[in-house]
Amino acid sequence: MITQALLPLALAFIMFAMGLTMPPADFRMVFTRPKAMAVGLACKLLLLPAAGLAVVLAWRPEPDFAVGMVILAACPAGVTSSLLTHWGKGRAALAAAVTALTSLAAVVTLPALANLGLALFAGYEHAVELPVAKMCLGIFLVDTLPLALGLALQIRRPALAERAGRVARPLANLLFGVIVVGAFVSQAETFAAHWQAAVPPAVALNLAAMALAWAASSAAGLEPRDRVAVVMENGLQNGALGIFVAVTLLGNPAMMVPSIVYALVMNVTALAFIAKVRRA
Repeated sequence: MITQALLPLALAFIMFAMGLTMPPADFRMVFTRPKAMAVGLACKLLLLPAAGLAVVLAWRPEPDFAVGMVILAACPAGVTSSLLTHWGKGRAALAAAVTALTSLAAVVTLPALANLGLALFAGYEHAVELPVAKMCLGIFLVDTLPLALGLALQIRRPALAERAGRVARPLANLLFGVIVVGAFVSQAETFAAHWQAAVPPAVALNLAAMALAWAASSAAGLEPRDRVAVVMENGLQNGALGIFVAVTLLGNPAMMVPSIVYALVMNVTALAFIAKVRRA
């Protein structure tokens, strides 16, 4: 189900759909709510990768899973983050802006952190050639460029973008589900053999990401709606991008297991968080 040809195309469509349904006006958040944006970006680009490294160092999973955890922690937010932020009565525009900016930045940040993970945890006895150029180009083509094209279409042809977005966004959510389920099926044997090594660190990273985001946004004095947005942005990762990096760019299917597990866990914890904040 997951092939090196179909996975990049599906992910590129997901990012294009995200761009179609992410109003460019949301980027005003950078100027109208600079503190909230700064906290959201700092949590996503600094705290979350640091938490990923800390979890790997604490759990010491096998090398492929360790690298996969670092890759996952470096990914931008998932396609459902804005929607779940809205359900939690958070500021969806803030979540959308942070998603877009970190997705655009991923062309630089994700290869750098993935290669750090390879260097630290891959366990090679000899030096390896880290595919920095290949990773940057691949992430640009399937993540940054499609998102930018979707945003550009909104600016140039807003009516067309709105009509296309009504179809593209549900289809993108469906594709995301197909990618995760397909990846799980393809790695079911590996998952069954190593679930004790893969599940606890993935759950720990998810809970740590949400807790750190809440603590940082609370310490910064953000409004409750902004706190919810920052927590959702850090708890929900683009697992499809993590799978793409592991399978297509690095050619190591075992490295995508943490992204699969996280994708199965993150929506459960996000919905539990939403239920809690809605009651509060």
